[in-house]
Amino acid sequence: MKRCFIFAAGTFYGLREVPGPGDLVIAADAGYLACRQAGIVPDLLLGDFDSMDQPADFANIRRSPVEKDDTDTMLAVKTALEQGCDTMYIYGGTGGKRLDHTLANLQTLLFLRRRGARGYVYGDDFVWTAIENESFTVEKTVDWGLFSAFCLGDRAEGIDETGFQYPLSDAVLTPEFPLGVSNHIMEPTATVTVRRGALLIGWQLPTLFKI
Repeated sequence: MKRCFIFAAGTFYGLREVPGPGDLVIAADAGYLACRQAGIVPDLLLGDFDSMDQPADFANIRRSPVEKDDTDTMLAVKTALEQGCDTMYIYGGTGGKRLDHTLANLQTLLFLRRRGARGYVYGDDFVWTAIENESFTVEKTVDWGLFSAFCLGDRAEGIDETGFQYPLSDAVLTPEFPLGVSNHIMEPTATVTVRRGALLIGWQLPTLFKI
């Protein structure tokens, strides 16, 4: 497993884990500010620099045009895949004033899953990932911890949720009705399975106390 920590330009709620030796750290545009706030010097700074000025004192910069198909976060994700990373932790991928970028970053999780990698987007004491045709187990780290699941696509079928307050068995989720929102993790571990289709799943994390 090769890990990549990506810092995007949304709201930075604090770092859950510190990058270690061998981890790749990429700052996407103004995510550079959050990266430095966390006391981390990135290996690479990339983006079109429409949300901050390009720093003059940082050497490893990859500048991209403003008019492009990829968001700066997607550029970071593609770069990490090129470097052989299969696990990505995305900070600053939610919040701020740009709901469109939050949605884009959540869609990016499915982009990663379909390429054999897994991404995690961290929000305010919450984390999101995507699953497709598979099972995923979540540990309960918060009493009465929240859990939500949303359909990514036309429909998702054969869904089981065990270890939750509201279990599901062979259920169907569709994009027009949020049946999977606001469940609660009841057991030490809870498992969600989707047999046909893709889900965006998110669960509550312990409060990260900031100094």
